[in-house]
Amino acid sequence: MKLAGSARLVIAIFLITLIALGQGSPIPQPPATPKRPVTDEYQGVKVTDDYRWLENWDDPEVKQWSAAQNARSREYLDHLPARPAIQQMLKKALSASSAAYFDLQFRGGTLFAMKYQPPQQQPMLVALPSAEDPAGGRVIFDPNASSAKGSIAVDFYVPSLEGKFVAAALSENGSEDSSAHVFEVATGKELSDVVPRVNFATAGGSLEWKADSSGFYYTRYPQGNERPPEDANFYQQVYFHRLGTDTKLDAYVTGKDFPRIAEIQLHASDDGQWLVAAVANGDGGEFAHYVMDAAGRWTQVTHFADGIVAVKPGPDAALYLLSRKDAPRGQILRLPLAHLDLADAKVIVPQTSGSTADESARASIEDFAPAPGHLYVADVLGGPSRIRVFNLQGHPLPGPPLPPVSAVRQIVPTRGGNVLFNASSYLEPSAWYRFDAAAGKAIRTALFRTSPIHFDDCEVVREFATSKDGTRVPVNVIRRHGTRLDGGNPTLLEGYGGYGVSMKPFFLGAFTRAWLDQGGVYVVANLRGGAEYGEEWHQAGRLTRKQNVFDDFIACAQRLIERKYSSPAHLAIIGGSNGGLLMGAAFTQRPDLFRTVVSYVGIYDMLRVELDPNGAFNVTEFGTAKDPDQFKALYAYSPYHHVKDGTAYPAILFPTGENDHRVNPMESRKMTARLQAATSSGHPILLRTSANAGHGIGTAVDEQVEEDADVLSFLFAELGIKYAPPAN
Repeated sequence: MKLAGSARLVIAIFLITLIALGQGSPIPQPPATPKRPVTDEYQGVKVTDDYRWLENWDDPEVKQWSAAQNARSREYLDHLPARPAIQQMLKKALSASSAAYFDLQFRGGTLFAMKYQPPQQQPMLVALPSAEDPAGGRVIFDPNASSAKGSIAVDFYVPSLEGKFVAAALSENGSEDSSAHVFEVATGKELSDVVPRVNFATAGGSLEWKADSSGFYYTRYPQGNERPPEDANFYQQVYFHRLGTDTKLDAYVTGKDFPRIAEIQLHASDDGQWLVAAVANGDGGEFAHYVMDAAGRWTQVTHFADGIVAVKPGPDAALYLLSRKDAPRGQILRLPLAHLDLADAKVIVPQTSGSTADESARASIEDFAPAPGHLYVADVLGGPSRIRVFNLQGHPLPGPPLPPVSAVRQIVPTRGGNVLFNASSYLEPSAWYRFDAAAGKAIRTALFRTSPIHFDDCEVVREFATSKDGTRVPVNVIRRHGTRLDGGNPTLLEGYGGYGVSMKPFFLGAFTRAWLDQGGVYVVANLRGGAEYGEEWHQAGRLTRKQNVFDDFIACAQRLIERKYSSPAHLAIIGGSNGGLLMGAAFTQRPDLFRTVVSYVGIYDMLRVELDPNGAFNVTEFGTAKDPDQFKALYAYSPYHHVKDGTAYPAILFPTGENDHRVNPMESRKMTARLQAATSSGHPILLRTSANAGHGIGTAVDEQVEEDADVLSFLFAELGIKYAPPAN
């Protein structure tokens, strides 16, 4: 499964607020970290690794070393005088926010949602009579009642087609290692059925109900001794579980011929007569699609080489397909279910022209939703979104307007061709809107979020940086009105650039408000490797072209300096997961450009990451050291291998989670050790490992607040900013 990123992903950008380092206690020396060299040969090149021993988490010495690093970090962070005030500010802002609703699904006349009600630890699964009546909702499953510490999370859920039951994948401590539990919607009663290993952090997971609600199809990982231990998180297949029966009797459905790194997602037609299985070939963006009819016969409709990235059943006995074959910005095809031959598919929504400098002409189709009489298409325009509406033959219809510089997160068909859609912007909390297709109007529903944090005095400025090869890269600058461009503003630059994930606008909240209130500027870069301008934008930052992502990010930093938003002494950068790799590449290639770095759950040793279970899924995005050209590219930028002794590195904080199955925490351990031995700057290199978290998904709110308080305190301290709490 791809590394988490973007708004939800682990970039925990709900941070920031702190104090001058000189007011805190001196930081202790790092624990002794012996070098134990191990030399490998890749493509005729010998590479020595001094800290290979830190990879083995089963070694008590490694756990002792990690605990000593944590104690050192706590000694530093806990003695920053502003940290208690920052923590209280974050808690207060969270508690004063209204409920948030996400991951909506409409089935059997019932609207289902995940609801987060501050200050609870975890979101709960609810059923609503409508988007206009949240007060009439009922709780189906509340993880907070199941675990006092908030350790249980709902990774995903799927209602049955008539809305009688709902299956939820539950995991603990951010592990994403889920079992499916089944609940009766009317009563919230849990049935006896518990299906193990339907989800993991490698290939993810999915399930879909049979039309008669007698059971469900689900993604199953190897169990027991079915495969050797090294294959325990690979070879995902589809099985069927009948309610009320022992899971040992579950029947194999399909998947034996799928790749080792297959990632399967299931989706049924509204009437349950057709089941679509989307099979990803790892995380590089290649998909094959299979369709099963009511008699259980499977037909392969697309292959990896066909460039079809999404297939959805429509309400009119047809499939709708998002194709990037010879159309990198995407086009929508229609294929009758009666003739499942891809050659018979017809283009009904062609790709945008891309012929002008206008971003709307370069819009890329990101998602779509067929509904009775209507086809809804969500585009990304370099970062922000728009929604277009067509009839099922592809003729344009009036669509809903969106708030300026905003993002569409989800489109949910309801009744009569209408939809609910979620929109958010940097400066306004998210809200669900109901689009009346007949009237052509969008109305905000009762499912909107309020926040005590306001940005009435702020603006979003869209800048463009010029990368090393001349590519124009969008830069979203959030600043207060009247911000002086004198080079002295503390500036926080965030980026990701991978997997075709677009960095779309999201409400910035207490973190950014605190940052702006201390005179700061907050910036989000839309780098190649994402899909802000379609598949070409993604491909330009993938495999042997990954260096383009780092060049883009460095160009964005230089643009901020040229425009006098900031200077190297006041510039901080932040990113997580694939964005953590970005951080590592940025500060090893240009250590002079940044003063402070926060790098969450990142990848740094690009020659060994593929040896981890999830790393194997990432090979189709990053490449493999087994290929000569890909090895050359990986070794050329691998952050761990480009740390140089005696270099003045920025202050760096590495937050990671002990239960992270997407990025092995050893990546942060090794990078910390290497930098502590190499840096000459005197700035702290800190490792923060949480025993109650993984990659960031499913983490309890209290744990998130603690991490955010640490990060904000660290940033302000290192930039010499004395935190001033809000007046009220």
